[in-house]
Amino acid sequence: MELSVLNKEGKETGKKVTLNDQIFGIEPSDHAIYLDVKQYMANQRQGTSKSKERAEIAGSTRKIKRQKGTGTARAGSIKSPLFRGGGTVFGPRPRSYGFKLNKKVKQLARKSALTYKANENSILVVEDFNFEAPKTKEMMTLKSNLQIAEKKALFVLPTENNNIYLSSRNLQDVSVVIASELSTYQILNAKAIVLLEGSVAKIEEAFKL
Repeated sequence: MELSVLNKEGKETGKKVTLNDQIFGIEPSDHAIYLDVKQYMANQRQGTSKSKERAEIAGSTRKIKRQKGTGTARAGSIKSPLFRGGGTVFGPRPRSYGFKLNKKVKQLARKSALTYKANENSILVVEDFNFEAPKTKEMMTLKSNLQIAEKKALFVLPTENNNIYLSSRNLQDVSVVIASELSTYQILNAKAIVLLEGSVAKIEEAFKL
């Protein structure tokens, strides 16, 4: 797949970039995408919910009534889950929701997500650029020039760039990521993928082609 390289003004520079079909043109695997997104979402969970069980409740341990002759069920402790203020049965405990996923499955998922975006013509390639200083207005102008002002955009950089990151931090519909840390969830969550020219080679390198 061949795309024209645009500049910051949104105009073609005359250069072309060929996107590797082994990354942007494979047979997508929906199941791999499902597993990778599921793992990403699971890793975002804090897993800090906790409720007290009957052994952790503060209160008296005396037997609250005699065993027999009351006409009701026997009760040995006020901490019983049957009573108000008692312990919780099978309540949540701090835990990790993460699970293992093979590298090849994660790689297949990212390739599949990029293929879907390529098929939707949602990928733009922009020549490498930088902002002189962090300015949100410049990022908004760039989105407008690229005709994606109303779309949720993901900018993929070849290396870390603090000015571009800080310029996008206040915009809810803009995300910035370096090519080596690109995730399936980020790809699918964006309506437009903006690849800097240098990041194309970094993506191919990440997939070890």
